Amino acid sequence: MDRRLARAVQRVTGAALGPYQAAVVRIGFAAAWLLFLLREFPHRHELYGPDGPWSWDMGQQLIANNHAFTVLMWSDGVLWFETVYALAVLSSVLLLIGWRTRTMSVLFMVGVLSLQNRSIFMGDGGDNVIHLMAIYLVLTRCSQVWSVDARRAARPGPARDPLGPVMWVVLALGLVAASLFIGRTGEPWLLVLLWLVWAAQGVWWLVCRYAPGQPRILADVLANLVHNATLVVIMAEVCLIYATAGWYKIQGSRWQDGTALYYPLKLDYFTPWPLLSDVLAASGVMVMVLTYGTVIVQVAFPFTLFNRRVKNVLLVVMMLEHAGIALLLGLPFFSLAMIAADAVFLPTVFLIWLGTRVRHGRDRLLAGSRRVPPRQRDASEEPGPRTLVG
Repeated sequence: MDRRLARAVQRVTGAALGPYQAAVVRIGFAAAWLLFLLREFPHRHELYGPDGPWSWDMGQQLIANNHAFTVLMWSDGVLWFETVYALAVLSSVLLLIGWRTRTMSVLFMVGVLSLQNRSIFMGDGGDNVIHLMAIYLVLTRCSQVWSVDARRAARPGPARDPLGPVMWVVLALGLVAASLFIGRTGEPWLLVLLWLVWAAQGVWWLVCRYAPGQPRILADVLANLVHNATLVVIMAEVCLIYATAGWYKIQGSRWQDGTALYYPLKLDYFTPWPLLSDVLAASGVMVMVLTYGTVIVQVAFPFTLFNRRVKNVLLVVMMLEHAGIALLLGLPFFSLAMIAADAVFLPTVFLIWLGTRVRHGRDRLLAGSRRVPPRQRDASEEPGPRTLVG
């Protein structure tokens, strides 16, 4: 028992589990939010800006009651809104490629919360998932693979980081401004979290630079513990989403008689391809199978996590279901957000194979313009131990 306990402690504290899963979740949610911001760029003023039906005064009254975090309440000027929107787009791009991932995850969270809490009636279920995952990503080590940070860490020789302290000081100024506008910013606990992350980054830089021995090991252990705990929370969140959705569907009479899918296929708002929707709605058997199948998969998924084969099958089914929702109901960003959340359960072997295929495809594209030297495998790309998520 003592040996098992020691091995369990070593497993949890010795490494950040699920590095590929954390990376694909980071890439998926950054891409979903980025694509949404780019698609709605012509309509940004009506959605979240000064020209929206939810005026700045109404938003200020709502923030005073629910204390939701948003920096857009600092000013009702167009210039400030454009600055926040541009920073949200830029942080999404940099988080997607994994450049200064910890800092970009914080700015990504600030952008997501600021825009969504500014106009709370503009979102859907996918926005709620991005809202939660933006907070969780701040606490994960999601840049160990498939990121610019991982490439920089793999370079030989001592790492020089002149830009890091400069960004740290600039972000301190932003936190000071947020503290001065605490009455308009929102929840105090989120501001405290930002200050703690800022202080932790400063301590991490000092430890890596001046105390590479035991203090660095202790810092790694604490970071691994926070990452692994957050990864468990993300997995539990996904299970809770599906379990809640499935059990609520069971209570609905339309889901019980197998006709629930028919009605959204007849709504103009959810029919980007009317002909395709009519063909599917005309088949009563198909509607019934998809309706019951959706409920069964959502209710059963949390109970299949410890059976890897069954879990992987249901995972593919759920991803195909969300792809169908994007196509048939015209909800691409909701579907992309849910697929990114499901990716936390993808097998590690599959993710490594997928990364290899992507690299080979990239090398073939580059080979047409210049000769690409043989690529050596980094130590960070070696297959890790099998876990619950892989």
